[in-house]
Order: sequence, then C-alpha cells, then structure tokens
Amino acid sequence: MAPQDATDTEYPAGIGRTARRVLELHGYTRYDQLTGVTQAELLKIHGVGPKAIRILAEELAARGLSFAGG
Repeated sequence: MAPQDATDTEYPAGIGRTARRVLELHGYTRYDQLTGVTQAELLKIHGVGPKAIRILAEELAARGLSFAGG
C-alpha cells in the first residue's frame, strides 16, 4: 500500500504534501506542464506558496526549463 501522502507527480516532497496534492488536482503532474503557467498563476492556488514556487523554479532550472513568462 502506498503512503498516504503519495501523489502521481514528479515534484519533490520538499514542496509539501498539500502543494503536491493541489497541483495534481489542477492537472499539473509534470515539470514540462509548469512551463505553460506563471508563478503568479500558481500562487493563486490555495496551498501553493512561495516556498513551493522557489523549489519548483529550482527544479525547472535544473532541467533547462522555466515557468511561463520567466
């Protein structure tokens, strides 16, 4: 049985369980999907905060990607 906080996303646990869960609920499960959305748009999602955005931006940069408009 999978852990209760497991999600079907690529995102690291460091962004927080809530952020991973709500991103998945909004259809964002892969880093390449985040290239079509701005940081400001993601911050409007309840449960996604500045820490999650910072970590995701670092992960995107490590993959040669960035948020839309960035």
